[in-house]
Amino acid sequence: MATKKTSAEKRHAQSEVRRLHNKAIKSTCKTYARQFVEAVHAKDQALAQSRLRTLVSELDSARSKGVLTRNAVSRKKSRMTKLYNVTFASEAAK
Repeated sequence: MATKKTSAEKRHAQSEVRRLHNKAIKSTCKTYARQFVEAVHAKDQALAQSRLRTLVSELDSARSKGVLTRNAVSRKKSRMTKLYNVTFASEAAK
């Protein structure tokens, strides 16, 4: 007869699955952020704008899944938007 798992063992297994799931979502967000920053540094406004839109969408998705907190998502979106605006504001003024 098989031995039964204790509730602590079950909770540990569940938390491990959640940890890996959350890690994958965070990794995706970091990848999109890195791609956005690279596009900004390359001074490619069209690419940066599309990457920013993708990044914001991914951050909002991570927030709705409970992976990131509301304030963390707001902070990241604000900083990335500011980077975009500061970088391309001088070009828009020309």
